[in-house]
Amino acid sequence: MADNDATAIDALRRENEALRSELEETNHGVVALYAELDMQAEELRQASDLKSRFLSYMSHEFRTPLGSILSITRLLSDELDGPLNDEQHKQIQFVSGAARELSDMVDDLLDLAKIEAGRITISPAWFDMLDLFAALRGMFRPIGDATTADLIFEDPEGIPRLFTDDKKLAQILRNYISNALKFTQHGEIRVCARMENEHEVCFSVSDTGIGIPPESMDSLFDDFTQVDSPLQKRWRGTGLGLSLCRRFAALLGGKVGATSVPGQGSVFFVIVPVALPQETSDGA
Repeated sequence: MADNDATAIDALRRENEALRSELEETNHGVVALYAELDMQAEELRQASDLKSRFLSYMSHEFRTPLGSILSITRLLSDELDGPLNDEQHKQIQFVSGAARELSDMVDDLLDLAKIEAGRITISPAWFDMLDLFAALRGMFRPIGDATTADLIFEDPEGIPRLFTDDKKLAQILRNYISNALKFTQHGEIRVCARMENEHEVCFSVSDTGIGIPPESMDSLFDDFTQVDSPLQKRWRGTGLGLSLCRRFAALLGGKVGATSVPGQGSVFFVIVPVALPQETSDGA
């Protein structure tokens, strides 16, 4: 009987030693895996930092020659060095338009670099919706006059004063309106605001344009994404506009979204808090 007990105890001891050895090997493997993950995370962080610095550097480098091109085109358009014929004015307008498009791309890249580097600051303040819409209306009046689509700003009713960064909110709406104007050849673009609930307000830009295919909806707000359409080929861009809208909305404690019916139009919206939480504004 004693021999059987001794044998059983010895077997248990060997089994425990085998388990202990297996656990030690597993622990070594887990430690090695964590070390590899830490190394990969550091490599990704360095790659992201290099990308942000590259975008920031290149954006700044592009600004000087672009500014020079725009200044020269203004001087030529003003005919300070002599009169120009109609064809020359058209060529100057083409150069000026291309330079402005490139300038917008540079601004998008610079904003992306700042966001990824954590250098975007949020400056909330109290403001009235009427003032924001009036500023947007004035900004787009020259463009609206040159298109066949009607740009309509609905008077915001029942919207309290907001405490958020009006410049970031205006940038989101500017991007929505610019896209709607590009892809709406007839009909209207309507900008409105309504209370989503007691604590949030929803801004929307609806159009009667070409619409967006269902398969493109999920990636609309991703970086460097552009919807494939005949009209898209007429407009150059970085594919960052909607992505920046999503990132700005997140900084404001809100979210973005869109609905669309191909051939009938689209609605892009952003929902933000009526008052930006203090910890969000302090931490940005």
